[in-house]
Amino acid sequence: MPEGLIVKALSGYYYVLPEGQDCAQTIQCRARGIFKKKGISPLVGDRVLFELTENGEGTVDEILPRSTELVRPPVANVELVILVFSIDEPALNLQLLDKFLVHAEKAGVDTLICLSKFDLLQDAELASLEAIPPGTDMPLQAVVALYERIGYRVVVTSSKYREGVEPILERLAGRISVVAGQSGVGKSSLLNAMIPGLSLETNEISMKLGRGKHTTRHVELIRLHNGGFVADTPGFSSLDFADMETEELGSCFKEFSGFAAGCKFRGCLHQHEPGCKVIEAKERGDIAPSRYEHYLQFLGEMKDRKRRY
Repeated sequence: MPEGLIVKALSGYYYVLPEGQDCAQTIQCRARGIFKKKGISPLVGDRVLFELTENGEGTVDEILPRSTELVRPPVANVELVILVFSIDEPALNLQLLDKFLVHAEKAGVDTLICLSKFDLLQDAELASLEAIPPGTDMPLQAVVALYERIGYRVVVTSSKYREGVEPILERLAGRISVVAGQSGVGKSSLLNAMIPGLSLETNEISMKLGRGKHTTRHVELIRLHNGGFVADTPGFSSLDFADMETEELGSCFKEFSGFAAGCKFRGCLHQHEPGCKVIEAKERGDIAPSRYEHYLQFLGEMKDRKRRY
């Protein structure tokens, strides 16, 4: 039975690329009913076994073991998430960036942060990392330094001028990656800059709402010249913590881990417990105030959800 990769899911069909063939030769497949009975859905990024049917289509018979699984966006076997957040239009939202980072850490996926639309500062004659992006109280270079100090790779990009595109392409080589972020931050523009001739639809930002329209309505893997696959995904502006326990949240803040091991109490939530090494690190300046504040906000969201249910 041939093996393949699901590169697109749309309207109940799964488009499977047979191993070793070009994306132009995908096979339109249905999934066997046994998956529905078991409560399993094939995902884009799944490596599957399939068989051809008489009408030239196929059926997905088996899903091979997954290394990772993202819920939003729903993609399997992702090795790298590129989180795209615009410097402006919409304004840079570090709380939402931290929420995305928590979910990427929970999924065990490597992350690259892309700060897009640097050309908006250039066009305003503010072409400097010392400029303070709308929505933040720190210069752009301080934002970059904050996340790089935690251990994340940060690339400042301008799709308009193709700045920062090549370093991202290098990271995508030979792996399945996902481009994710709010609507209107420039995900499709970034992919268009990386892949000549792709021409994904883009839309201008709504100045009234402060966000973009959804220009991508399904998940699809796009093949790169360097052997990688990248998924363009529907944009969204919120995530919840439905699949996470409060005790797990601290481990999803990378900079907490070295301090949390020394906390006095097992299962410390790093709020007001005596002997909490995370709080001590925050007070010393070893943990950024914004990160700790967002941690407490997320913890509050999770506790509110538990109370409701």
